[in-house]
Amino acid sequence: MEKQFKVPPVSFPSAGNPTMTGPNLQQRRLPTPPFQPNSGIPFMSFDIGSAAVSTSSGPIYSGPGIGGGSANFDDEEPLLDELGIHPDQIWSKIRSVLNPFRVNHTVHKDADLSGPILLYMSFCLFQLLAGKIQFGVILGWIVVSSIFLYVVFNMLAGRTGNLDLHTCTSVVGYSMLPVVIFSALSLFLPQGGFFGLAIAAVFVLWATRASTGLVVSLTDGGDEHRGLIAYACFLIYALFSLLVIF
Repeated sequence: MEKQFKVPPVSFPSAGNPTMTGPNLQQRRLPTPPFQPNSGIPFMSFDIGSAAVSTSSGPIYSGPGIGGGSANFDDEEPLLDELGIHPDQIWSKIRSVLNPFRVNHTVHKDADLSGPILLYMSFCLFQLLAGKIQFGVILGWIVVSSIFLYVVFNMLAGRTGNLDLHTCTSVVGYSMLPVVIFSALSLFLPQGGFFGLAIAAVFVLWATRASTGLVVSLTDGGDEHRGLIAYACFLIYALFSLLVIF
């Protein structure tokens, strides 16, 4: 015997049935998403118009020195001074070496490497014009000669010697001016022979006298060892003159 169950009738609203037609039919609503971003926050709603309005209404930080107008560069130091290059000082030191009998040692108290580098590059350039590519050789000899004169002087002066390597490199570099002049003149003079050796000896003695006077004047305890210091300087500049001759 079958048992019957009573099922209550199911009624559908007219707005929820998409198949119903009639004058009272309403459009079907789309389900709302579970997260609805707030339109008042520009970076969440991606509302460009509201973002422009909100940013333009508040103050904008322009940083120090920007909001007050264009930057003032009148108080800035020149680029050469910031790099430690002083052309007037370099020229005065070069001019002091031109007179081998009266070298002004007061301008060489502040040692620098800008002038020596300029003279070294000039020497390399004149050697290159002569067909001799000796950049590496000249650079190596410069380092070795500076260390050599530094060690020799401090061994002679002992504890009273106050010659540092920076000052020694500056003195050796500025005293290279006669050798640089000799390398420039050698482009127009005949190479080799007694005449070339005599001219080279003159410029080597010039450089030796200038460097010896500077070392003795700028340091303590060098007067009694002037001859040995001059011999060391003579070896240094004779070595550089051999590059020009041969």
